[in-house]
Amino acid sequence: MNFRNATIHDIQQLHSIRIAVNENILPDPFLITPTDYETFLTVRGIGWVCEIDNTLVGFAIIDLKEKNIWALFVHPDHERKGVGKQLQEIMLTWYFEQFDEPLWLGTSPYTRAESFYRKSGWKEVGKRKNGEIRFEMSKAAWANH
Repeated sequence: MNFRNATIHDIQQLHSIRIAVNENILPDPFLITPTDYETFLTVRGIGWVCEIDNTLVGFAIIDLKEKNIWALFVHPDHERKGVGKQLQEIMLTWYFEQFDEPLWLGTSPYTRAESFYRKSGWKEVGKRKNGEIRFEMSKAAWANH
């Protein structure tokens, strides 16, 4: 497994992973456009990828404007191999080396993602209008994870 910063050249593979997932499925695969990925990678945030044999198998992107995890997805063929955990480690360690403000994310209830975030130390702080659970991670909580 190789981890590196995501680039605009990865966008097609990022979207392939995003639409392949079994949870937090997009109702319309065209809801997120190549321009959205480019904006989050170059203007609003930063991202990382995991690749195996020159194929991307997972990615994570932070929205620095909203202090939000915009994406953390692993292709179903590579779940339960530690890809998501390592992407989260890289992403949150980088973020909290730069910033003190907490991060937040939303995920659907009763999913493996919900369980993953709880086990990783994210704290539930409420519900979003769309029904997702809103989680937050503080710098102190991450340092003590």
